Amino acid sequence: MSENNFVVTARKWRPQTFSEVVGQEHITTTIKNAIINKRVAHAYLFTGPRGCGKTTTARILAKTLNCLNPVNGEPCNKCEMCESFLNSQTLDIIEIDGASNRRIEEIRTLRESVKYAPTKGNYKVYIIDEVHMLTTESFNALLKTLEEPPEHTIFIFATTDIHKVPLTIISRCQRFDFRRIEIAAIKSHLQKIALAESIEIDDLALSLIAKKADGALRDAQSLFDQVISFSGNKVDSNELSAMFNLIDEEVYFDISYSLLEKNFASAFEVTQKIYANGWNFIDFLNGLTEHFRNILTVVIRKDINLIEGAEIFRQKYIIYADKFSEGDLLRILSFINKTSYELKTSSNQKLKLEVALVHLIGLERSSTISDLISKLDKTEFKSSFSSSSVQEIAKPFSAKNASPIKNIEPVLQSEIKIPQVESFVVPQAKTDSDLPNVIEQWKSFVDQVKSEKVFFGSVLFNSSPVNFANDQIHLEVDHPDDEDIIKSNETYLDSKTKEVFGKRLKFNVSKKRSSAKKAASGAETISSKDESSLAQSIINDLGGKEINRL
Repeated sequence: MSENNFVVTARKWRPQTFSEVVGQEHITTTIKNAIINKRVAHAYLFTGPRGCGKTTTARILAKTLNCLNPVNGEPCNKCEMCESFLNSQTLDIIEIDGASNRRIEEIRTLRESVKYAPTKGNYKVYIIDEVHMLTTESFNALLKTLEEPPEHTIFIFATTDIHKVPLTIISRCQRFDFRRIEIAAIKSHLQKIALAESIEIDDLALSLIAKKADGALRDAQSLFDQVISFSGNKVDSNELSAMFNLIDEEVYFDISYSLLEKNFASAFEVTQKIYANGWNFIDFLNGLTEHFRNILTVVIRKDINLIEGAEIFRQKYIIYADKFSEGDLLRILSFINKTSYELKTSSNQKLKLEVALVHLIGLERSSTISDLISKLDKTEFKSSFSSSSVQEIAKPFSAKNASPIKNIEPVLQSEIKIPQVESFVVPQAKTDSDLPNVIEQWKSFVDQVKSEKVFFGSVLFNSSPVNFANDQIHLEVDHPDDEDIIKSNETYLDSKTKEVFGKRLKFNVSKKRSSAKKAASGAETISSKDESSLAQSIINDLGGKEINRL
């Protein structure tokens, strides 16, 4: 094809039938069925992003409605009416640009022309592109005609901004929402064009074009023309990246590898590479967000089906399936989003990005409680309790280490349940007047309370059992407030004393008659002299001040 006859790809490969429209099957199927079943509406509204086929579908619909030999809701593209449309010679299909014909005068002219019947076709079809550009007065002038047009007139509106179209207009039309075209569909269509044009292009180059087009097939076709002009009939993905100044996706993998290996130097190397190539720092963070989003899909789904891009990069994500946890990836994505927001207002974006990447690489892995529990191997857990461990657990309650206690059942090793150490059998006091036995078990009782309630256990630690009779323990405490604390925990003490002593015990509390602590047998004691010595050391060495002495 000579340069004088060159036609851009978007025009040369414009679909001529509904089946050729890419990525809008939910719309084309509905319209085809409406034509077949003779349920054609008098007004249609096509809305969606740019370059996704709105105007193309409108033209195919107009052509099909006037086709002399339609086949299964498709135009034949061979009859007189189809030929005249393809050559732009028909008077029955009128295309109007809403941006340049937005005034009320043009709409009044349109209202007058609507009255006239079509010249040759079955319908007179008005296609108004970018209809949202019409003025409020123009919309109001169109309302009556749009609601009750002549039988032979059909309106087709197309817009990229449906929110600017009045609801009174929308309610009088059948609305169809066009969607962004998927990367895979764009790649497939471009590959088809490349084969027909004898152009050699690899999957990576197609992926780069499709991603840059951002769901717009027309943009992808324009980029395709630009690439062919640069590279000729053999497209190299490296040259394409240089031409579009695209960020190399290997950079994102460098960051994720560095995060796993804690390679902090990579943060500076990557930032310098971005700066040297003139890449946009915000674009880099957007790409990094997508990169970790892809990793998140692999970690959760264990496949790469939801990852868009070149196959060479999609396969690389498989290795991350067990490298990150969902919680870590959510923290990483949150940090990147926060950094992206802060970077927009930073006066030194390069420095900000370097510090942010160092922070990102330095993030430590975390585990939830459920993760830790799920990773426990019961076999290994049980094996960690050897016979010596069992003996060590039972040691405080063995006959060798305990003082003789009257009427106490011996502790049997067979009664110790592993690994639930809390369930081992505790000696039970069986006489109401056995104060020495209670004192012997008191320290173990206080230790168990402290393991569950630290503050309350400290209160009991500072108290002393002085009498035991009729299932009641008489305690002496240091402070009057301790009595209220003990009374407020009566329900807890009922269950805890039954667990340790074998029966529910009640507590009578009174303040100690002297400041000296009455220690249980075998417990450590601190004399008043030692206390004075300690207090004096604090005053002399640490600069303390004595504010009260009981």
